[in-house]
Parts: sequence; structure tokens; C-alpha cells
Amino acid sequence: MHIPDGFLSARVAAGSGVTAGLGVAFACARVRATGLGARRALLGVSAAFVFAAQLVNFPVAAGTSGHLIGAALVAALLGLPAAIVVMTAVLVVQCLVFGDGGVLALGANVLNMALVSCVVGYSVDRLACGKNPSPTRRVAAVAFAGWCATVAAAVSCAEELALSGVARFGVVLPAMVGVHALIGIGEAMISGLLVASVLRLRPELLARASANHSRNALGSGLGLALVAALLLAPFSSAAPDGLLRVAAGLGAQAHASSPSSAPLPDYTLPGLGTGALATVLVGACGALLIFGLCWLFARLVVPRRRGSATAESTPSPIAAE
Repeated sequence: MHIPDGFLSARVAAGSGVTAGLGVAFACARVRATGLGARRALLGVSAAFVFAAQLVNFPVAAGTSGHLIGAALVAALLGLPAAIVVMTAVLVVQCLVFGDGGVLALGANVLNMALVSCVVGYSVDRLACGKNPSPTRRVAAVAFAGWCATVAAAVSCAEELALSGVARFGVVLPAMVGVHALIGIGEAMISGLLVASVLRLRPELLARASANHSRNALGSGLGLALVAALLLAPFSSAAPDGLLRVAAGLGAQAHASSPSSAPLPDYTLPGLGTGALATVLVGACGALLIFGLCWLFARLVVPRRRGSATAESTPSPIAAE
């Protein structure tokens, strides 16, 4: 759902950028004010995993593919402000380093996939979980939240396209919602399976994150992200994603401008082309880069409250009901 340059008018791109900037700034301020306690280490791990997971496009219909957004999942695990920061970091690196999404459309992509997806996913998850949720209810809540977040981002994207004159709202809305409702099923399944795995293997991450638990999760989580990038990325579907499929169906691809000169365009390495080896290396490098950026953000922005039991033992939002 990464909007390329040329799809949005200057007015819509600027308005989306200002809105996204204000939202991300508020999220950063909330992260700094409230802190993350021992879960600071999970900020970079979550970002690296989302980046690696987004490399894998899964087929959802004839000639169409989709990929995990991950906003609802991260919001359920880390809380809303931290999730917005994580998703923004992923989108910025994807745009500026890999040319995935337009530079001028970056604000709109952040608005759709970092702000709208996170807010809707977090809200639905909290409402669906209720008080003292069972493991089954937690898994079902995150899965449903992931589907809702995907559809909500598609609605936001459709509105931006309509306001830019790409297509009438009554035409682009059902097209975007229809295909992303299918993609959302994949999002729901992946999110539910991941939470179910955490509940079975590392339930303390969803109950109470201690310093030792977070240090252990740092290594295992980063390792999982790298494994996903190394093993799964080469099997990604080459079919166009939901947005590009809708644009092709509406005859709107002519609006797209030439891609920006990103250092590693389309997730390729100079001299290696677009083969499996290039995809694996780019995926691993991207995951490490995003992990480093979020880890640095956590070190510089999130205060470490020494001597506070609360800072070393903080309930996870998904369990704090």
C-alpha cells in the first residue's frame, strides 16, 4: 500500500505530510514522557521484524499480492505511541533507502500505515480483549484488529487518491476495500499466529517485561527477524500489491512519476540484480539498519528511570486490562 510519487496532488501530499508529522511528533513526546521501561529493547526488534515480514508478499487473488503491515500487532505488544514510532521508522527507511513509496507521498504513507493503522488496530484490540482475556481471546482480538487496521488504511488511501483526482471516491473506495479485505485476512492470520506463538513460547512478553526477559528477547527477536529476511524473502510473490492492482484497474498508473534515486532501489544491490541472493542480503541489511535506528532512538529519547521498579517491570499493553 506504499503510494508512489505522482498519485497524490501537491495539496493532498502536503496536508497528509503535516498531519502525519504532527501525529508522529506527539507519539515521540508520549514515548519520552511515559517511557517503555524494560521494553525499550523491543523497539528495534519490532521494527526489524516488521521490515523483514513486509518483504514477503503473499498471493491473495489472481494477479494480486499483499504483505503484512504489522501495525496492529506492534501496537498490541508495545502500546500505541511506540508502535507509531516503529512503523514510521520502517516506512522512512523503505522510502529513502529502497525507494518503496514516493518521497513526496511519504507523509501519506506514514498517515495511512503508521497512524491510521496503529490507532485503529490498537483501539480494536483493546476493545476486543476486554478485561482478563483468555489466550484464545487475545489471539482472536489481535487477528481481528489486524484485519480492521488493514481495511482502515485502505480507506484512508482511497480518500487521498479521490481527493487528488485519481478516481472518484465511489469507484476507488470499493476497489481498495475489496482487495485489502482479502489482504487483511492474511494480516489477521499472521498476527494471530505470532501472538499465539509468543503466548506458548514466551508468555512473559505479554504479561510482564523484566530487564532480563527483554535482553533475552532482544537476541531471539532480532534473530527471528533476520531468519525471516534470509529464508522467506526469496519466496515473495512477484504479483503487484493491492494498491498497484487497483491503480492498474482504474487506469491510474499513468499518474505515477519515475521512482526516486534511492541507494538500493526496489530492494536490489548493484551488481547482483534482483536474484534471491540480492533479496536476502538487502533484507538482512535493511532489518539491521532499522533495528539500529530504533535502538538509537530508544537510547537517546526514552529516559532510563534508575531505581524505579516500574521502569524495570512494566505490564505489556496487551495484558494490562
